[in-house]
Amino acid sequence: MPLAMNREVFITCAVTGSGGTQDKSPHVPRSPKQIADSAIEAAKAGAAVVHCHVRDPETGAPSRDPGLFRELTDRIRDSETDVVLNLTAGMGGDITFGPTERPLPLSEAGTDMAGAAERVEHVKQCLPEICTLDCGTMNFAEADYVMTNTPGMLQAMGRMMTHLGVKPEIEAFDTGHLWYAKQLVKEGILDSPALVQLCMGVPWGAPDDLNTFMAMVNNVPEDWTFSAFSLGRNQMPFVAASVLAGGHVRVGLEDNLMLDRGVLAENWQLVERAREIIERLGARVIGPQEVRDKLGLVKRAPQA
Repeated sequence: MPLAMNREVFITCAVTGSGGTQDKSPHVPRSPKQIADSAIEAAKAGAAVVHCHVRDPETGAPSRDPGLFRELTDRIRDSETDVVLNLTAGMGGDITFGPTERPLPLSEAGTDMAGAAERVEHVKQCLPEICTLDCGTMNFAEADYVMTNTPGMLQAMGRMMTHLGVKPEIEAFDTGHLWYAKQLVKEGILDSPALVQLCMGVPWGAPDDLNTFMAMVNNVPEDWTFSAFSLGRNQMPFVAASVLAGGHVRVGLEDNLMLDRGVLAENWQLVERAREIIERLGARVIGPQEVRDKLGLVKRAPQA
């Protein structure tokens, strides 16, 4: 297929994530204040969008406490930093089975299953412009853990997001997730054109070789907007790959802790490096209001 480079690119910074990285780098933020401060620094470095999880401030463990999300989003808004807020809605779909000969009962450690309304409650309270919708179920690297998002759950969450006026960012970890995302649009549950994040190299989803990446890109409808990322050492190569394929980019400590070999990164440094790559390719990094105009987003105040 001919090269279809994107000339106007937005950067998303995935600030902290929910993985077990909190003890691997002192730069992984834990508290709402630390996450907000890191998001603000990333925005000043050129990120138009900040994708945020929250963590237990004491342990760094992943959390879906609406109070923590509210504190985080209030801090970013009160700073008067203009940035598009993108909150995860992926928490609450975690199953960890018991040993292979006794998979039931489920392991309490790592299992966190919640209803659709509970998984979207912080989105309802905070009213970000974007929230994520993990569009499928898949095995992760852990032996007995499954990220669980059934068609029924995705339909329910998708309807709630659409009703709230918050744009779902479809997280696609494999081609089947894109297939189902198109079905959600066909059924009118999600609006078109949709927004997609292509999640490459996450075990055991789509590997981050370029053939698989282009298969993913070619499954995104032409009028949709896509962004992409890969993990670890391939984070920056995928900045270039996504721009060259016509997409936008995501970087941040959720996906990669290193700036260079042996050098731990901060979020703003990863954004700065991504910006340099994009501009050296001859593209322009666009700001948050241009992203809102492009995606039809509305910047709103949270519910009282």
